Amino acid sequence: SRVYETQSNHKQNSQVVRKRTCCTKTQEGNKGWTMNPNAKDANTNLQTHSLPKGEKTLLNGPHGGRCEPSTLRTSDANSEKLRVVLSLVLVTLLSLFTRFYKILEPPHICWDETHFGKMGSYYINRTFFFDVHPPLGKMLIGLAGYLTGYDGSFPFIKPGDKYEHHTYWGMRGFCALLGSCLPPCAFLTVLELSGSLPAALLAAFILVFDTGCITISQYILLDPILMFFIMGAVLSMVKFNSQREGPFGARWWFWLMLTGVSLGGALGVKFVGLFVILLVGLNTVRDLWRLLGDLTLSLAVLGKHFLARVLCLILLPVSLYILIFAIHFVILNKSGPGDGFFSSAFQSRLVGNNLHNASMPEYLAYGSTITVKNVRIAGGYLHSHWHLYPEGVGAQQQQITAYLHKDFNNLWLVRRQDSREEDPSQPVQLVKHKDIIRLEHKETTRNLHSHLHEAPLTKKHLQVTGYGINGTGDPNDFWQIEVCGGKPGDLVKVLRSKVRFIHLSTGCVLYSSGKTLPKWGWEQVEVTCSPYLKESPNSQWNIEDHVNAKLPNISLSVLKPSFLEILLESHIVMIRGNSGLKPKDNEANSKPWHWPINYQGLRFSGVNETEYRVYLLGNPVIWWLNLFSIALYVVMVTIAGISIQRGVRLGERAQECCRVLVEGGGQMLLGWMLHYLPFFTMSRILYYHHYFPAMLFNSMLTGITWDTLLQIWDFLPRPAVARGLYQGGLAVLILTFLYSFYLFHPLSYGMRGPLAHEPSSPMASLKWMESWEF
Repeated sequence: SRVYETQSNHKQNSQVVRKRTCCTKTQEGNKGWTMNPNAKDANTNLQTHSLPKGEKTLLNGPHGGRCEPSTLRTSDANSEKLRVVLSLVLVTLLSLFTRFYKILEPPHICWDETHFGKMGSYYINRTFFFDVHPPLGKMLIGLAGYLTGYDGSFPFIKPGDKYEHHTYWGMRGFCALLGSCLPPCAFLTVLELSGSLPAALLAAFILVFDTGCITISQYILLDPILMFFIMGAVLSMVKFNSQREGPFGARWWFWLMLTGVSLGGALGVKFVGLFVILLVGLNTVRDLWRLLGDLTLSLAVLGKHFLARVLCLILLPVSLYILIFAIHFVILNKSGPGDGFFSSAFQSRLVGNNLHNASMPEYLAYGSTITVKNVRIAGGYLHSHWHLYPEGVGAQQQQITAYLHKDFNNLWLVRRQDSREEDPSQPVQLVKHKDIIRLEHKETTRNLHSHLHEAPLTKKHLQVTGYGINGTGDPNDFWQIEVCGGKPGDLVKVLRSKVRFIHLSTGCVLYSSGKTLPKWGWEQVEVTCSPYLKESPNSQWNIEDHVNAKLPNISLSVLKPSFLEILLESHIVMIRGNSGLKPKDNEANSKPWHWPINYQGLRFSGVNETEYRVYLLGNPVIWWLNLFSIALYVVMVTIAGISIQRGVRLGERAQECCRVLVEGGGQMLLGWMLHYLPFFTMSRILYYHHYFPAMLFNSMLTGITWDTLLQIWDFLPRPAVARGLYQGGLAVLILTFLYSFYLFHPLSYGMRGPLAHEPSSPMASLKWMESWEF
């Protein structure tokens, strides 16, 4: 898209300067632009020439290098490079300062540090845990803590707990460092897309002075790590696109491979990384389609292009992603709080788990003490406790639930259909396929029971309760145990047999619905009796723990799964865990439409006037300008499209502005849409911070849009006036960012004293929306 013009009268000069246009100003009134009559020859001649490395000019606005009609000399190009380097250094220093300022304040747990700091500790201690996100972000946090002297001993129990003597600065500093990379990456991305230094500075300053980006980068969170890889992928993609003139060269391969590495990193932190993968995928399809239309390329060359992209953008990220999980499984080899979310076979590989290198009786017998685990991933253990179902929820009998953690309330005794106890002097009797049994809860001595009352959450299913005392009950306590795929006389194998429990009186089957009970059910999983007898993981169970002193034990080491099996199981658990995230009592569920308008932020620290308060809220001036810029961009592109469609003659300068607006701005708008619109389809709980990846693209779009808009002054007859208006507009925007940051910086760096709704508060005049809670 860029046009280069060689100087034929300087054949001895090896320095060739990149030129954006081949246009000259008309003599009449200094108005309008006409094509240089020599432009066609220059363009034709250009196709057989290649530029020396690094020879390009930058767009500096009206009459300052952007679409400048005269050819820039080498000294001008060098001065442009110097301005770029100095601008990048300035952006980087400002970014580092705003992110690292007061990095140790407050010296206590803030918001989700209680989760991700704790998970970093788990990696240091090699303790297995479960989380709904892939492991890369937590591993990097743990590594940062380990390298800076943190020993993994801090418990991270709840927000507000003091760190005291524990070393936490390394984990916060690592997140702040990656957050500091976002403005420089935005600067380089916009510079590459538009060629405009002012546009790049606008985009960078938006991120530098946004209080939301600062706050979310200063704490032990996954968001700055995720956004770092997203921006890395976008920058690498844009840089790769600029290497079209040198395919298969060193730089071409470097940027293509770095794109793949960044994609693997983004997906390895959160599944939201799929959105940037889709963005790069669409760009790749477009690029390959362009190459397919180039008739000068042979099929062999097209094949090389295709295979290179498959290698770097599919195989490389997938390999890195799998490697992340391989490292995750190797490090976390000790039993921990995440065991219960996974199958019995998965748990057998964890040191310290009761199934690791364990031995137990092979076949189920009457009189045994057992735990019963649902086969469905994250289905939970059959569980009961002393609490009753509340009034209005079926019969007010003892609750039966599925619980995802190891607990003594998961223990059950296998009893015969009659109420007589096992005779210790008699030989043990094994349980067989189709036997009628009772399951007695060991702690409360109540029997597993069902009746014709409706289940709490799942309609048309029956309620399951604990009934009776000391093993005595009624006929509704009888269950027929059925080995899936079994035949009469088959024994029930511990861990390996999938069994179902058919209620003898009603004919329904014991079922884990996967639905989370309300507060009265301790947010455990609902257990019902389903009238639908078709086999499914929800109705299938296996015997996990098995204790019977009368039976010989066998080793369970043969049950250890392969790497691919645990990789697949981990993803099923994560996906189900993600979709099962629901708002807790009194917890506000943020709506996606709230985010761009900055409707409501998040409390990171403190709730009253005596506490150190930090509030996650984007700089309102910047966020509202970003939102307005999306509408402005659509209007500008529409006007340009209508003008072209109606045959309006555009000069070279206007054509170049349209190209930057459509191509560069279009990629940023697409990135914003891909990282924002999918949240409208999600049923899980959503939070304000989910918008920040989309906000990155919105900010870069704002820089491109306003830089293009301000260039309308360039068509004024007097260049000096045009330059003054252009530079004045840029200065007003940057000073607005700076002043709004000055006003709202206490949101990021801490507030004390009266809350904003009190007139005596210094923040009272800044509470522009009632929904803001700082």
